[in-house]
Amino acid sequence: MKDPLVAFLRHLASEQDASPHTLRSYRADLLEFVQHASHGERGEWLAAVDTRTVRAFLVRLHERGLDAVTIARKLAAVRSWFRFLVRRGVLERNVAREVRGPRTPKKLVSFLPVDEAAVLMDARPAGGPERPRDAAVLELLYASGLRVSELAGLDLDDVDRARQTVRVLGKGRKERIVPYGGRAASALAAHLASRGDDRGPLFANRRGGRLTVRSIHSIVRRRALACGITRRVSPHTLRHTFATHLLDAGADLRMIQELLGHSRLSTTQRYTHVGTDQLMRAYDAAHPRARAK
Repeated sequence: MKDPLVAFLRHLASEQDASPHTLRSYRADLLEFVQHASHGERGEWLAAVDTRTVRAFLVRLHERGLDAVTIARKLAAVRSWFRFLVRRGVLERNVAREVRGPRTPKKLVSFLPVDEAAVLMDARPAGGPERPRDAAVLELLYASGLRVSELAGLDLDDVDRARQTVRVLGKGRKERIVPYGGRAASALAAHLASRGDDRGPLFANRRGGRLTVRSIHSIVRRRALACGITRRVSPHTLRHTFATHLLDAGADLRMIQELLGHSRLSTTQRYTHVGTDQLMRAYDAAHPRARAK
């Protein structure tokens, strides 16, 4: 293996079908570790890496003021790389697995209460030819819980207007079918009436090119500010709101997992909240001594 790092990145791209963003992140994190562990020298430095090397790398990251989440991500990249090298026979053991990572705070991604979500959806977008498109973007994000990259990647052929579903290519190039409701259907119909039924991206910019992830972020942020919502609202906020509102209304967690395209149920559990009101209703209904006589 001439270049272990290049071989690993090629493995991620070809066999794991990692996205360009993921590949860039892995490459940057691992080049940082290589620089630390090899001291800029060429040669068989990998064989000399031990747990002290990895711990020293984490200490260095901490001294630079990086937060625990970023440090944990970089450690995870090193662990994945070393696991690959063990399987290929380059290393005897994965020393990075023996190093404990930093404790990361369990951050809860914000979501919108039902009334704020309604305000966001019902507000009229800014005028101009993009108005129907922007309204459809907001409605479909909230109605389907799609990742922003998934929404940006939709083509007109992916939409089944009769069944009100979209065919989505998610992480790991896994395909799934996601339904959307009547409000989103109406918004899409208005958008397509102004866009035309030609093939191509479902959401396009003024030049006809595919709407970018950054542009979708801007659409969501502008609408939230125009509605007077002071908290930070992003496409991911709407994805989280979608899951939370389904859960609060009694939807099964595994159904939500399928809709969100999560491979693990534990990931879905981190994305969802149980509101206090719902918790109290469940307690009052279930506990034999919840109500006073």
